[in-house]
Amino acid sequence: MRKSKTMGEVIFMAAKEKKAFGKRLAELRKAKGMTQTELGDSIGVSKRVIAYYEGETDRPPAAKLEGIATALQITTDELLGLTPLKEKPPVKNRRLIKSLQTLEKLPKEDQKAVVNYIDALSAKRGVKG
Repeated sequence: MRKSKTMGEVIFMAAKEKKAFGKRLAELRKAKGMTQTELGDSIGVSKRVIAYYEGETDRPPAAKLEGIATALQITTDELLGLTPLKEKPPVKNRRLIKSLQTLEKLPKEDQKAVVNYIDALSAKRGVKG
């Protein structure tokens, strides 16, 4: 008689078939402009634990999945690779993301000046947005 698989085994097998959990986690974290320390702080673990999740294990930490997904603003199914991301990560350049996050904290007139500068520079270089 064949033993049925547990839910954890099913999730693990599905995630492994798509892409290694750690690699996907690292890509998602970087796309959100987060450091390992920032992600760890948001779910109550150290940077070292996040590094372990990203590089040394292929088993998602079940107790932390919901927290990780919430911190990355995605669903647990998206985190596990069971469903495609609803949104593609916008930018992979972490420094640029951090700069944009800082820009959002500036007064509106400063934000407008920066956007105008980017528009002018883009026009000068022939880059369309």
